[in-house]
Amino acid sequence: MAGLTAPPADPYPVRRAAGVSGVVEPPGSKSISHRALNLALIGRQPATIENLLDADDIAAFRAALVAMGWRVRSVAGSGLRVEPGQADGAEDAVRLDCRGAGTLLRLLVASCAVTPGEWILDGSPRLRERPIGPLVAALRQLGAGIEELGRPGCAPVRIRGGRLTGGRVEIDAGESSQYVSALLMAALNAEGPIELLAPVLVSSPYVDTTLEVMADFGAPVGVRRDGEAREFRVEPRKPELADGRYRVAGDDSAAAYPAAAAAICGGSVRLRGLAPASTQGDRAFLGLLERMGATVQATGQEIQVEGGGAVTAVDCDLSAMPDQVPTLAAVAAFANGTTWIRNVAHLRIKESDRLAAVATELRRSGVIVDELEDGLRIEGNPGLAAPPGSPRIPIDTYDDHRIAMSMALVGMRRGGLSIRRPEVVCKSYPGFWADLEEIRR
Repeated sequence: MAGLTAPPADPYPVRRAAGVSGVVEPPGSKSISHRALNLALIGRQPATIENLLDADDIAAFRAALVAMGWRVRSVAGSGLRVEPGQADGAEDAVRLDCRGAGTLLRLLVASCAVTPGEWILDGSPRLRERPIGPLVAALRQLGAGIEELGRPGCAPVRIRGGRLTGGRVEIDAGESSQYVSALLMAALNAEGPIELLAPVLVSSPYVDTTLEVMADFGAPVGVRRDGEAREFRVEPRKPELADGRYRVAGDDSAAAYPAAAAAICGGSVRLRGLAPASTQGDRAFLGLLERMGATVQATGQEIQVEGGGAVTAVDCDLSAMPDQVPTLAAVAAFANGTTWIRNVAHLRIKESDRLAAVATELRRSGVIVDELEDGLRIEGNPGLAAPPGSPRIPIDTYDDHRIAMSMALVGMRRGGLSIRRPEVVCKSYPGFWADLEEIRR
């Protein structure tokens, strides 16, 4: 990784790119990093996690493990060695700060329910607004002792850890697939088999990733599909690695940004370190770029994305990859035609209300956008460019890494934008600004 070595300026002036060229190796997957650490926690097994994402959300998980008595140390190759300690079962409640990490909060709500001791989970003001009610309800049905200490269905919560009973439970996963992922992993430490029914499941590829990582930890899950509904059967067992090591695949979510830059600015980007057959839902974003006019070629561990700078509008349901709505919106701003993004109402409960945030900042940049109840309508303008000599427009990021990164793409093509609080990208992609500078031409 080359480019910036110091924290970026605030606001960060995004320079217009005449094109892009180069190689980007995205960091380890945030989703897989969370799940690998969580399964080590549930299994109470020492583990070495290689290529772990080094970002704010994972730092919060590391700190939580330390608070829970685990020994945690960095190892070569962006790895982490975790070993269980003795804090669980302590008489006093242990406070765990999830900061702004929604995934961490939801995973720990379930994992602490099966870890002896008393735990208080809390986080940032925005995290306190993000819902966990359906997960809490399902865990209580399985015998978990969870007390909401503030707003019902939200953090902070007090959890008395133990074991879940077996049985059948239905969960409303219309807001977040993380409810299902958290419960599937915690079910490994139950008194008997758990059957979990999810009649509605948004962002289902994230659950597929959970199932893949669980299988890698020796804990496969039975799955039955019936239309949109899914039914899972989890047999209690200790998740563990055959050799005590696990390697995290590259992050397809992070890879989407340089790929999108190639599509709208023109040029070629090679993406390295991604799994050839990825279950990460955001891998499908590359297919969207192909529909819009880019060329995508995969060879082994490398994917090349080429673009000519001209893209065509699409009409798509992004419920399976909601994190890429801001990215697609950035590409759509320069497309020929009108892009419709549908079925993503659950984006309103992310780090920000992402539909409102994207619409507001694109309009500030000169794009015509209609904010819908469950999506966006974007009028593309291939000629959109900053007027010569005009002052830079400051873009708000809403403390949301994906707003910062997607609006940076708009700045690369349009010019004349600066990103407020650029450091928010450290939540998932600390090297983003350096990589952006590296490929700019």
